[in-house]
Amino acid sequence: MGELVQTALEFPAVLFTFALLVVLVFWVLVVTGLVGLDDGELLSVPVAAAVSLFVAVAWFITLAGTALFTGGLARTAALAVALAGGWLSARLLLAAVRRALPAAKAPSRTDFVGRTCVLRTSTVTRDFGQAEVHAEDGSSAVIQVRQTGTDTFRAGGTALIFDYDAEGEFFWVMPYEGEL
Repeated sequence: MGELVQTALEFPAVLFTFALLVVLVFWVLVVTGLVGLDDGELLSVPVAAAVSLFVAVAWFITLAGTALFTGGLARTAALAVALAGGWLSARLLLAAVRRALPAAKAPSRTDFVGRTCVLRTSTVTRDFGQAEVHAEDGSSAVIQVRQTGTDTFRAGGTALIFDYDAEGEFFWVMPYEGEL
């Protein structure tokens, strides 16, 4: 055990020994609940794991290099190999996590279909009309709306968006009186 500690405190292993201790303390704090990883941020856990993996792999490689080599040049080469090995392992971990996690869906105009909107113009026809709609994140947008029938719309009234016309870049709406 004494040889392990002595080797861990020699160059180049010493560079990662203290970093490894910080990583270990961090994960003990996470496991005990004293430090939390926010599950709402998809990158917090993978980044913490990648940094931890980088430090652990680099420490192990430098520890092996310190134990195997006595010359300064060989140990410096071990440091370079450790940095490359740690970087590669962290990169592979993040690539695997990226493949495993679902890609975030890009916002689309079709996200408004099925939502209600508040009419901003006094009339809505087959050729004219505007309304304000709120997105899921709380932001609002003024959109072009059209109707298919002879329904009567008034400014400030509520309408239901039931389709999007990509070619004309407008939404089809119908009157909406409230919950069905």
